[in-house]
Amino acid sequence: MNRINELFAGHQDDSKIMSLFLTAGYPDLDSTADLIIGLDENGTDMVELGMPFSDPLADGPTIQYSSSKALENGITIGRIFEMVKQVRKKSEIPIILMGYLNPILQYGEQQFCEQAKACGVDGLIVPDLPPEESSTLEKSARANDLSLVYLVAPNTRDERMQLIDEKSDGFVYCVSVTGVTGAREGEEVSRSVSRFIERVEKNITKNPIMIGFGIKSHEDAQKIAARADGFIVGSALINTIREHYPAMGWKEKVFDFVKHLKYG
Repeated sequence: MNRINELFAGHQDDSKIMSLFLTAGYPDLDSTADLIIGLDENGTDMVELGMPFSDPLADGPTIQYSSSKALENGITIGRIFEMVKQVRKKSEIPIILMGYLNPILQYGEQQFCEQAKACGVDGLIVPDLPPEESSTLEKSARANDLSLVYLVAPNTRDERMQLIDEKSDGFVYCVSVTGVTGAREGEEVSRSVSRFIERVEKNITKNPIMIGFGIKSHEDAQKIAARADGFIVGSALINTIREHYPAMGWKEKVFDFVKHLKYG
């Protein structure tokens, strides 16, 4: 079992598991490791570390912006691995690398998975990789004890949900609304989830359920994730960083937001 599996296996109370998304290298190269350690210290249960790419087709304006800035800062996959190594000196929080297939192919799937494992990564989310075409990456991931997490959305057919549940390891990422990433009005997301979650519960039976896209507050998280194991927040966290960086005390403002997300 890796840290993701251990997190869900050991979670016994009624609280929701909180996973937060950070773009590696944003707002600067030196802050990523410290931010992850701080997220851990302020109630975050799991981190999705975004691997910036020039064509982020599943991301809305907020994460597109942070990815563009990180690329301007000089982020690379090698530097992302070094950031995870730095985190592992102080934290055992589960870390998932989230990004697109092209950079992984350029790096080499087997080498990528071996290096990810060696530096302390626990899993991968590759939004543009269909499960039907994932056999080579899946083989390398499993050989290195990396969970491979797939996504389902409101327009995913029941049969495909079942396939994704079978292929996923760690949890299934439930996209609350059809479309790209980004904070949305809570009522919009709640309406989408209420129609969606019954099919998820029927078809996702092997893995825990994490729900994301559109959550921006503690109230949103508790309402939208009421029937899930936990929730994922990305754009709202990036927006908080963008709002306060580089003013004095910006990290403390970010961590205050994180505590609000978790505890209200």
